[in-house]
Order: sequence, then C-alpha cells, then structure tokens
Amino acid sequence: MQARISLEVQVAGLSLRNPIILASGILGHSAEVFERIYNAGASAVIWKSVSLLPREAYKPPTVVQVDSGYINAIGLGNPGADAFTQELKKISAKKIPVIASMFGSDPSDFEKMAKLFDSAGANGFELNLSCPHVKGVGTEVGQDTDLVSRIVAAVRKSTSKPVFAKVSPGMETMLKTVKAAEEAGADGITATNTIRAMAIEVESAVPYLSNRFGGLSGEALHPISVRCVYEIAEYVKIPVIGCGGIDSWQDAVEFILAGASAVQIGTILAHKPITVIEEILNGIKRYMARKGYKRVSDFVGLAHSS
Repeated sequence: MQARISLEVQVAGLSLRNPIILASGILGHSAEVFERIYNAGASAVIWKSVSLLPREAYKPPTVVQVDSGYINAIGLGNPGADAFTQELKKISAKKIPVIASMFGSDPSDFEKMAKLFDSAGANGFELNLSCPHVKGVGTEVGQDTDLVSRIVAAVRKSTSKPVFAKVSPGMETMLKTVKAAEEAGADGITATNTIRAMAIEVESAVPYLSNRFGGLSGEALHPISVRCVYEIAEYVKIPVIGCGGIDSWQDAVEFILAGASAVQIGTILAHKPITVIEEILNGIKRYMARKGYKRVSDFVGLAHSS
C-alpha cells in the first residue's frame, strides 16, 4: 500500500498543516478576512505590519498595477499595537495560527509589542526590517546589522515563540543582516519583502504614486526572491520562508527547491479568487506523488545538490 502524502511542515517550532502562509500586508488586519483565508486552505496568517503607536498611511494613490505585478506605497499605516490586539484576540480565539508582523526603529518598541502580542495569542513574530519606501523604519533598519541584532535580541528575550526576520533583495547587507539575526536568536528568515520601484504616467509626466517610490510585488519579483532564498539557505542554518511573486504551484515548489521550508502568498490574492490556495496545494501534492515524495521536507533545498 502506498504511503500517505503529507503536506504538514515544521518551521522553527511551528507545526503547520501545509506550507502555504498568508503574507503580511495584502489583506490588512481583519480577523474576519483572515478566517476566510484560513478556511480556504492557508496554514497560518500574517497581519499587515504594526507599529507600537498608530501611524498614518500615505495619501492616495498608493497602489499601481504594472506588468507582472503591483507597486505599492501604503506607508505602513496602521492603528497601533493596542488597537490591533483586539483583532488578534479574535483570531487566536478561532484557533487560527497567526504570526505578528511588527516594525519600528527602537528595540524597546519591538520588545513591548512582542510581550503584548504574545499574551494576546500570537503564535510567532515576523520582524519587518525591510520596507523599501518608508524612511527610518524600513531598509535603513535592516541594513544596520548592530540594530538588527539588538531588535532580534529584544524580541527573543520577550517570547519563547518563533521569531522571523524579514529581509528585502534591495538591502545591500542582506546576507550580513540574516547572519546578524541568526546570531541574535532569530528562529528563521522571511525572504523577501518587496523591492524599491517606480512607475511614471507618460502623458502627464507624473509618478503614479503619491510617494513616488514604492515596493514591487508580484510575478516580476519571483526570480529575484528565489535567488535570495537560495543564497540565504546556504548562509544560515535556520529555516527560510520564501515570499515573492508566487502565482502557481510551480512557483511555490521552486521556492521549496531553493531552500524554503514554507512559502507566503500575497499579491496573487489581488487578482485571483481565494480558491487559488487550494489549487496551489493540490498542485504541490500532485508534484509530490509524481516524484515519490511523502513529505515536503523531502525536497526542501534539493536544488543545492544539483
């Protein structure tokens, strides 16, 4: 009798029913929306990055569609940690695995948020060290490896739950940053965030976005992110979660072959129905059956041995 194929994965202490996680940002902070995503098949959800205090978003327009993706510059607007804690309690009460995404520039802010969200039911933490279009709390933070070390250490001492550092391909120090995060106690790396980009309306000669620059997501980002996952997986010993332009089951498998233990989807949900989650999972399962794999871990990082 043929052994059962399992999509379950273990990522830095997180036990997930499959390797598909909702990425931060694309669907905001709503517990009701997160429940729909989870019921559609995702194994965990990550909310839009939150700061300790409320932060206003950029003025519209904040998103523009381009070939093979989107450029967004929301500005990390959010209601603040206290306000979002109420949504977190709703999510955790439904037994939905949720990872808290946080940003800032002061290690003490991260420490306060980690304690608050841990007590409210978060299952893990993703440190957004890599927003490409917000000064002071974006890639500048991630490229300061000393600051990265202090932020990770502050969160690490505040929780026993998994801590992931999220990096961008636009960071000159990407490999140094992930090593600093690992040495400071991070349990895993998320690769990648969006990359700095721009679009200009040719008739008016005016940039589409109010902030002029934004972060590119979608299919155009995919091969860049795969390269980052491959490099990071060879550079650190902690797990990597792949993120960036997954638009099919083949894209998800490519990340896993590059070294990702799980993957995140986001932009795909802006132009495809929620049933695409199940389509991706079924595609991965068919691929595993064809190749003779029984577990996702059987082909994590396989491209490194080719």
